[in-house]
Amino acid sequence: MTEYPVYLVDDDPSIRRSVGFMLRTSGHQVQTFDSGTELLGKVDKLDPGCILIDVRMPGPDGLQVLEEIVHRGIGLPVVVMTGHGDVDIAVRAMKAGAVDFIEKPFDKPVLLAAINEASQRLNNKHRRSEARAEARARLGPLTTREYEVLEGLVNGYPNKTIGYDLGISPRTVEIHRANLMSKLEVHNLSDLLRVAFAAGVGDVAED
Repeated sequence: MTEYPVYLVDDDPSIRRSVGFMLRTSGHQVQTFDSGTELLGKVDKLDPGCILIDVRMPGPDGLQVLEEIVHRGIGLPVVVMTGHGDVDIAVRAMKAGAVDFIEKPFDKPVLLAAINEASQRLNNKHRRSEARAEARARLGPLTTREYEVLEGLVNGYPNKTIGYDLGISPRTVEIHRANLMSKLEVHNLSDLLRVAFAAGVGDVAED
């Protein structure tokens, strides 16, 4: 699994040193921030990585930072660190989109397990992005009409309905279907739809 950088956010310099040391000795690159404000000022330009943030900090706390990251649509997974008695806040953080939470004081294996979970999220997202890009490339040679027919098939419409919507005959739809399967090098409707779904055809909002 790819080792992504960890962005460590804590206002306590001793925590930044100790947790940073744990991570670096396990092979992670670490960039530290002493406040949520500092992170939010740079987070849009950070490379893919995992955010490890304390819940209780002056200024915007960890939960507020998490909510802002989600609001901006930034896809960096977040692990929150909580003190004893902050479990209710941690639950709120999980509901707001955090990958995991760890309670201070924590052992190195607990920390690494949380970071590995966050890294797995990034790996999965990267693989999905690659698969989508590959599928979209396969759709590149399609004509506008062929793509419209494909959208109809994705919606589960029969040839007659697709033809009616596009103002063409069912026979013409069938010809376009055959061309689609030839261009995409698939042999049945299931495989055709698999490529279409992978490419995001029919998605309301594509990323």
